[in-house]
Amino acid sequence: MNPMKTLLAALVLTGAFALPALAADAPLDQAILQIQHDWAHINYEVPEKQRADAFEGLEKRAEAVARQYPERAEPLIWEGIVYSSHAGAKGGLGALGLAKQARNLLQAAEKIDPNAMQGSIYTSLGTLYYKVPGWPIGFGDDDKAQAYLKKALQTNPTGIDANYFWADFQYGQHHYKDAAQALEKAMNAPARPERPLADKGRHQEINALMAKIRSQAGDVAVLQPGAR
Repeated sequence: MNPMKTLLAALVLTGAFALPALAADAPLDQAILQIQHDWAHINYEVPEKQRADAFEGLEKRAEAVARQYPERAEPLIWEGIVYSSHAGAKGGLGALGLAKQARNLLQAAEKIDPNAMQGSIYTSLGTLYYKVPGWPIGFGDDDKAQAYLKKALQTNPTGIDANYFWADFQYGQHHYKDAAQALEKAMNAPARPERPLADKGRHQEINALMAKIRSQAGDVAVLQPGAR
């Protein structure tokens, strides 16, 4: 498999974030909810070979919403999430350009409201920084990834996504006990009634990652105090 595609494939996971109530703007609320719904459908129900094209279409719709509400962070966040998902579905060197665009959009949203959507900016940027290859190929940076993911947990300590992606990062660092503890928190995170498909898909990913940890580290390594 193309190594760039392997490294970027997980970017498609970054889009299942909770949507808190936005400031009284029903049309914006509805537009974002529709993007979220369509993202989950593409990510979890559309055949893998068709996802890149589907995400590209959703990308254009997300961009239109962001242009309509330039003063709001939420549309930019979702435009960035869709770009990162498109990168994961596309793979190859072309995916790196999409990942850079995702990073730029999320950084623009951070300037408007860094805590929008319960810290989803931090989770998204952190995930990009640890999934994208580092220099000289890409902009990946584990130190930046850790800093952003910690901010995400500080902002939303019980969130399913903040805990799942922290666990995934810790797994990549071979810190299996820390990863397993974060996954336990993710499993017990509050349900998102407006996002049933996203929650279902995320729980499948949580279970899959826990299985990897147990396969590589075993129950003793995962559960014993001080185990890494």
